[in-house]
Amino acid sequence: MPVRRKLTKLLLSVALAGLPLAADGLEYRSVAEQGAALYAAPQPQSKKLFLFSRYTPLELVFANRQWAKVRDISGGMGWIEARQLAELRTVQVTAARAEIRARAEDTAPAVFAVERDVVLELVEPPVGGWARVRHRDGKSGFISIKNIWGL
Repeated sequence: MPVRRKLTKLLLSVALAGLPLAADGLEYRSVAEQGAALYAAPQPQSKKLFLFSRYTPLELVFANRQWAKVRDISGGMGWIEARQLAELRTVQVTAARAEIRARAEDTAPAVFAVERDVVLELVEPPVGGWARVRHRDGKSGFISIKNIWGL
């Protein structure tokens, strides 16, 4: 019996040690089609909870071939058809107004500004608290990661 208890403790500690790694491994996708529906359950007959705009970033919680469980910027979760998600990485602005800068620093000149909920394409992964992004009109620059969701 003591051997079994030690083995159980060992397996539990190994499993719990992996939890911080899982938290760092968040995956995001963007909505591939305008008007993609978020469902209460993974079936088209279930209640539609919300319709997403194209390019909206969503956190991927679980996925299989047909369905993906996702979380949106508000924290709401539901199911979306997997075919309606794209690999394109986007982020959504959370600040009332955020400036996109020429360089990854607070003192760099602003290239343009965006309002809350604007979706930007993530061009490069964040470094030092800044992410390189591109607006749909082609303008690009750096935004502080404290002003966006989807990383």
